[in-house]
Amino acid sequence: MARALSMDLRDRVVTAIAGGLSRRQAAVRFGVSAASAIRWQQLVAEQGTPAPQQQGGDRRSGKIEAHAGLIMATYEATPDITLAELQALLADCGTPVAIGTLWRFFDRRGITRKKRPRTRRSRIVPTS
Repeated sequence: MARALSMDLRDRVVTAIAGGLSRRQAAVRFGVSAASAIRWQQLVAEQGTPAPQQQGGDRRSGKIEAHAGLIMATYEATPDITLAELQALLADCGTPVAIGTLWRFFDRRGITRKKRPRTRRSRIVPTS
């Protein structure tokens, strides 16, 4: 993904537009696309600053976090429930999610889903 252009450049383009240049003229003058100049001017009109939005990060966990209460209540009621069963439960509630999404949900809370306890290490023969 491309990096955002600097705030200095954005401010200079917006200042030139405020100074009387058209958006397209300001874009040509500073060597940016006309669409960028238009978008930055719209950002200033809406938000007061042409600052870029944050890039990257998790944008989809809110979908499953909305059902955190249901998931945790179900998990506490039956701690041996499988991720596939939780997936089916959420699908019945109208929220289809992948098993990986459920795994990351529990991982964020530090809950492991291992079914059997760890066995001691064998001193005689290596185990897999």
